[in-house]
Order: sequence, then C-alpha cells, then structure tokens
Amino acid sequence: MRVATFNLESFGTDKADDPALAARIALIRPQIERLDADILCLQEINAQKVPGGPRQPLALERLVAGLPAAGFHRAWTGDLTSAPDIHTLAVFSRFPIARADLLQHSFIDPPLWRRRTAEPPDADPVPCGWDRPILAVDIALPDGRPLHVFNVHLRAPLAAPIPGGKASATVWKRADAWAEGYAIAAMKRIGQAVELRCAIDRLFDAEPDALVAAVGDFNADAAASALRIAIADAEDTGNGALAARSLVAVERALAADQRHTVLHLGRPLMLDHILASRALLGRLERVEVHNETLADEAIAPLREGGPFASYHAPLLAVFRD
Repeated sequence: MRVATFNLESFGTDKADDPALAARIALIRPQIERLDADILCLQEINAQKVPGGPRQPLALERLVAGLPAAGFHRAWTGDLTSAPDIHTLAVFSRFPIARADLLQHSFIDPPLWRRRTAEPPDADPVPCGWDRPILAVDIALPDGRPLHVFNVHLRAPLAAPIPGGKASATVWKRADAWAEGYAIAAMKRIGQAVELRCAIDRLFDAEPDALVAAVGDFNADAAASALRIAIADAEDTGNGALAARSLVAVERALAADQRHTVLHLGRPLMLDHILASRALLGRLERVEVHNETLADEAIAPLREGGPFASYHAPLLAVFRD
C-alpha cells in the first residue's frame, strides 16, 4: 500500500481556462505518476468559479485526467462544505472511502485575542479561527481494517493580518504589528495541531491499535511545537503508558541529508510529513522523498517565467498490505 502526500502549491486560479495551467500540469503530472500512490493526499488545490454555483475543482480534474487516480474514490473538502474556496484538500483512494469529514473547531474553540497593535486597537478580544479544516477520511482496506487518514495543512509561519498594520500586501508599517500577527499565526498553527491530536486520541479511545496516518503540510519541522503536539511522544508526555498513542514521522527512515521537502534560501526543511501510528508503522517497508528537482521557494519566484512546479516535494511511504 503506497501512501503519498503532495502540496501542489496554490494549484489553479479562479479561471477554469487559465492558460498557465497546462504548463503546471506538464510538470506536476509526472510527479504524481511516479508516486503511483494507492492513497494520494493533496493540499493547496484552488477551486474554480462556476457561474451560478459553488466553486469546483476543475483544475484538479484536469491534472488527474488519464491517471489511475481519476478512477479512484475521492474525498474533497468542497464536497463537504457549501463554500469551497482556495487551498482545499483532497484524498484519492484506490480503496473505498467509508467516511469523510471536516475538522474545524470540532474539538478546540477558536482562541480569543485582543489585537493591541491594530489601528484602532480591538475594544474586545476577537476569535482567531483556523484558516482551513483538516480532512478526516476512513478508508476500507482489503484486509477489512479501516485506515484513518487525516489530510493536514496547518497555518504557514507568515504573520496574520492586523488591521492597519500593513503599508502594502508584503510590507508592514510597524515591527510590533508584524510581531503580533506572527504570534497569532503561530497560535493558529499550534491550535490546529491540538485539534488533530484530540481527534487522534478519540480514535485510540475506541480502537487502541488503530491504523492512523496524519499526513500533509504541517508547516513545521521535527523540532517545532506543532509537530511535537501531533506526535505526542512519550518523552514529551512523560508517561510511558501513552507511548502506544504517539505517532512516528516515517521520514526518520531516511538518511538525514535526504530529509527535506522544501528549500528556503538554501536551507533544507522537512515541512511535509506522514505520521504513522505504531500499528501502521509495523507495516512500513520504505520511504521516498522526491526532491531531486526541488526549487528554492524564496529564490525561484523571482525568475521570469517560472518555475511552474510546486515548491514542495512529494513524500511517499510504502506499507505492507
């Protein structure tokens, strides 16, 4: 069983007939073909505007057309909400999808924050909710057991908007406003990781040996708080009795110099992960990260005409059936 995750990097625009889409598909489709995934988890899919109706994933459908995934079972966030927008999530599965659901403040209430650097400052605390949901999918494996998949895209480490805080889209007027926005963004990322951990613990309450895979773009490396919260290692909880509820990042099976899915100013970062429960880890055979053609996300956008590929590398884990 081949499980893969791939952040497509803002794939698609508002227009279904965007002429730039073909160039992106030409680069990204071979990456998906190479994965040959039985379960493919995708992030940052932009849905297209359709006259008289909700947005539809037309760009995504063009991407998978002619690939095996086109005939797979599919769970897409837009099928589970009346208002799909940008940066949606999708899971394609060769095996039947028994259940799909969205987790967004299902276990954790939106934190309240009074933005003191705003112009004018908030009179009262305002809710700071998650930017997007987690896509939770139960997949019926051939052996009769369910695989519980959480497709994740946590908040990026970019400062959240502060009213009156910016001179332009990318320029802040004051450092303290930027700092407050950055703190709010970190709170959102960590809060959603807590929600993921709550959902996983509920699974273990009902199914102690559950097959669980939390996959996607966590915008967090191994030392970051969000990933540590999702993993819940016994070294962090201080309770060996909880070790069976912890997850394991499968990229640990790779050599250290291979562990990166993003390049930022020449610095390799492992921001995309497949976190496996101990029962699922027992089936792990190998891990691959396809980062040979990865471009630097901070430098490549400055080049004229591209590149059109994603600034994230796909990650693949192969498990014994």
